[in-house]
Amino acid sequence: MSEAAPKRPRVNVRRPDVMTQVNAEVERHYRSSIVERIRANGGEITLGNTTVRLAQQFGFCYGVERAIDLAYAARRVFPDNRIFLIGEIIHNPEVNRQLVDMGIVSLPWKQLTNDYDQLTAEDVVIVPAFGAPTNFMEKIEELGCYVVDTTCGDVMKVWRRVRGYAKDGITSIIHGKAGHEETQATASRALGEDGKGHYLIVLTLEETDIVCRYIREGGDRETLLKRFPHAVSPGFDPDLHLKKVGVANQTTMLKSETEEIQRRVRAAVVARDGSSESFQVFDTICGATQERQDALFEMLRRPMDMLFVVGGYNSSNTTHLVEIGEQALPTFFIRNAQCLQSLEQIVHFDLHEKSEITSGYPGALLGEAPAVIGITAGASCPNNLIEDTIFRIFEMRGVPKEQVKAV
Repeated sequence: MSEAAPKRPRVNVRRPDVMTQVNAEVERHYRSSIVERIRANGGEITLGNTTVRLAQQFGFCYGVERAIDLAYAARRVFPDNRIFLIGEIIHNPEVNRQLVDMGIVSLPWKQLTNDYDQLTAEDVVIVPAFGAPTNFMEKIEELGCYVVDTTCGDVMKVWRRVRGYAKDGITSIIHGKAGHEETQATASRALGEDGKGHYLIVLTLEETDIVCRYIREGGDRETLLKRFPHAVSPGFDPDLHLKKVGVANQTTMLKSETEEIQRRVRAAVVARDGSSESFQVFDTICGATQERQDALFEMLRRPMDMLFVVGGYNSSNTTHLVEIGEQALPTFFIRNAQCLQSLEQIVHFDLHEKSEITSGYPGALLGEAPAVIGITAGASCPNNLIEDTIFRIFEMRGVPKEQVKAV
C-alpha cells in the first residue's frame, strides 16, 4: 500500500505581480464600459421610443469576482502544470468556456470518480465558489495536489453553523436543492467532525409541511424516508433526529421562502414541545443574493413592458430572480443576447417546463409604440453579456449599436 503524498499548504496565487496581469485579463473578458456608463446615469437609457432599464444591483458579486480572479491567477502561477476544476467555477457558460480555453479541465462533481485517482502531486485543483464536499477535499489533499480554494465566504459561514449544529446534536434542516454543488458541500459539513451528525434537505414549502407534520404528530418513518430518498444523511431516523433541529440554507435561495420555512419549522417544534428550545436558526442568505432580489422588487415598482433575466440556466440565484419577475410581468430567462434571435423568436428557459423553449415576442417589442424593457442578472453573470443584450434589444427596435455607444 503506497503512502499518501504529503499534504500541501493552500496556495497563495494572489501575488501583486500576478494580479496586475489577471485584473487586465478579467477586465478585457468581462467588463463593459457601456453598462458602467448607464449605471452612472441612473441605470436607464432611452433612445427614440425605447427605454432600457437596469436593476440597481445585478451581475458579478465579490465572491464570484474573487473565484474568477483566483482561477485566472492559478494558470499564471502554474503555467506548465495540469490544472483541474471540481465541476464549474460558477454557473455561467461564458466564464466556464474561458477557463476551458485556458486549459483548465473540469472534473466530475456529483461523485468521486476514477478521474480523481489520475491526479498527481504536481497537479493543481481549483475548488469552485460553491465549495466541495469533504470527501472530495480529503481525496485531493491525500494525493498532495496543489489546492486553490475559491469557496465563497458566505458559504463557509453556513458550514461553520451546521458543524456547530452537529457538535450540539442538532439536525440541520437545509433549505436548498439536494443536487446542487453548494448544498452537497454543506450537507457533508452537517455530518460534523466525527461524521455522526444528521441533515434533511427541503426545497419547497410543500416538502417543509411534510416534515413539520412529522415533527408535530409523528407518522410512518418509511413513508417519510421514501419522500426524501437522496436528501437525508446516512442512518437518518426521523423519530430520533427531528427532536432537535436547526435551519440552514443554500445561500442563493429565495429569501422570503427561506424565512417562511424557518417560521413553519419553528411553529412545528413549539406545537410539539410548548417551547422553541429545540429549534435554532440564523440568517444565511448571502448578501449579494439578497441585494439582487431586493433591487428587482424595487425595479418592479415602476411600470415596464417586459423583463430579461440574463444568466446560466443552472444558476440558483438567477432562477429566483426569474420567479420574482414572472409574478409581475412577461419575463424571459436568457443565457445571452444570442437568445434574441429575431423579432419573431426568443429562446429562453421555461422554469415550469424545465427546458429551453422558443417563444414569439410580446407586442411591446414588436410594435412601434414606446417600450420600457428591464434587464437584471444573477451574481454569476458578467457585464459583457448585459452589454450584448442591451445592444441587441435596441437593434431589434431599430437603433444601431453605434448609436447606443455614442450616448
